[in-house]
Amino acid sequence: MKLHELMPEQLEKAANMLKAIAHPVRISILSFLEDGQRLTVTEIYERLNIEQSTTSHHLGILKDKGVLSSTRDGKNTYYYLKHEELSYIVDCISKCAC
Repeated sequence: MKLHELMPEQLEKAANMLKAIAHPVRISILSFLEDGQRLTVTEIYERLNIEQSTTSHHLGILKDKGVLSSTRDGKNTYYYLKHEELSYIVDCISKCAC
């Protein structure tokens, strides 16, 4: 389906997803989750070298806007891209920023 064929509600959802992504920390999180990676909040905040609470906040935003999903395995929650196609956006951002 082409972007111009989307209904207004779908366009609103797409805009909200892009707004959620539009933050340096969240772009970094998405880059870690490319290629089907599944990471815990601990693995993510250690890679980012920021506080766990800050990482959880950003993960919550991404999950709330439909960018990420999570699954629980014992004590750990693993985060991953809800739609693998979102990795194209990260790739595009990377290419355009360089």
